[in-house]
Amino acid sequence: MATADLHTTAQLSQALKQELDKPRANLDQCKQYLTQLKINLAQLSLLDASSASSEALALARDVLEMGAYWSIRAGDISAFERYIAQLNPFYYDVSTTQLPSSPRRYPLIGLNLLRLLTQSRIADFHTALEMIDPTELRTNQYIQHPLQLEQSLMEGSYKKVWNSRAEVPAPEYTFFMDILTSTIRNEIASCIEKAYTALPAGNLATLLFFPKADDELLQFCRERSWRIDSASRKAYFGQSDATKEGLPVDQIITQSLTYAKELEKIV
Repeated sequence: MATADLHTTAQLSQALKQELDKPRANLDQCKQYLTQLKINLAQLSLLDASSASSEALALARDVLEMGAYWSIRAGDISAFERYIAQLNPFYYDVSTTQLPSSPRRYPLIGLNLLRLLTQSRIADFHTALEMIDPTELRTNQYIQHPLQLEQSLMEGSYKKVWNSRAEVPAPEYTFFMDILTSTIRNEIASCIEKAYTALPAGNLATLLFFPKADDELLQFCRERSWRIDSASRKAYFGQSDATKEGLPVDQIITQSLTYAKELEKIV
């Protein structure tokens, strides 16, 4: 295997960038580029942000950042977590005099905070916050978004969380917001099952943040084994409605009457 050099690695990095920037990037091709680039960076001892020229460090950081964005587009959360772990030394251990700050830094840090929220890793979320400059915590839109989300989640303000999906600071945030809102919808659904035996379909759609009682709601009901009665336009949860399949109503009534008669004999 030929030993990598900085020039060929930079060329390969540029090829990755050109492909990743396309509206419909070939993600498999990007993965191949990334695999070779990481081999090159390992050969050049650049994956750990060790002492190297500013040019070499910037190249390594760019590759890892593009890898993180690729993982979001590919829906690979584990890969995203690994890329963030590799980026942390470049973000926190290398001085800005040696390596100027990257414009992708805070968008990716914000995405990682959002990932931790979707995984309910609140302790790790707050640990990650401690590493961020206090000024950025107060003013950076990419950090403020997950911060406000966490506050809304702690308050149980699910509507605020839901509405924040339309206020993402970058398109990539939608990936984790979809996961988070899906989790919230299922948590609300679990509460509904415990609190009600049935609800009008329109009310159910509102509670679950569906625009209306349409096919999307019907699909969600099927996934949770709920039944929507077309005549009453009501949703029945589990086996709690009056027309439960397999419920021996006549048998229960007969047994209850028999018990009552037996009690009368005893008295």
